[in-house]
Amino acid sequence: MLKAGDPRKNDSGWLGQFIHFAVAEVAEKRAGSESVLTKLSELMFIDVIRRYIETLPQQDTGWLAGLREPTVGKALALIHARPSFSWTLEGLARQCGSSRTVLAERFTQFVGIPPMQYLAKWRMQVASEMLNRGNTNMATIAAETGYASEAAFSRAFKKMLDVPPSAWRLGARAQARAR
Repeated sequence: MLKAGDPRKNDSGWLGQFIHFAVAEVAEKRAGSESVLTKLSELMFIDVIRRYIETLPQQDTGWLAGLREPTVGKALALIHARPSFSWTLEGLARQCGSSRTVLAERFTQFVGIPPMQYLAKWRMQVASEMLNRGNTNMATIAAETGYASEAAFSRAFKKMLDVPPSAWRLGARAQARAR
């Protein structure tokens, strides 16, 4: 139980309630507490991110800033949910209920780069994480990041990250062994 004077007691909104529930779960040690605490921590994280986004200055750019704008936020959600889909600017705009021009302008304004460039970078981030895990073959990584072949994926990866995917994977394994 939070005591009078504890700054968390005065916290309004979801975060304060989540903290209260988390403290109760820890104190009571009931069956399923670990699962409840895991879900509460996820909800707390989301609430903290929401609060952070709300405090960003209007001129800030980046994907978090893009989440504030409904059309850009929808485009980001689609790209993140389906990086392997063969997105085009027109198709993405249609899914967002926007024109290509409006989507491209707003996306660039809020995120700082055009949507198709962001998609390419996101795909490479997903691919690099899969390579770091080391248990997925190149054909699967290529398919899951929207490339028709291993060769196309390898060319795009090397062009964007200045190293072939196989070398990236070896580097990740070497770092893991060094730890």
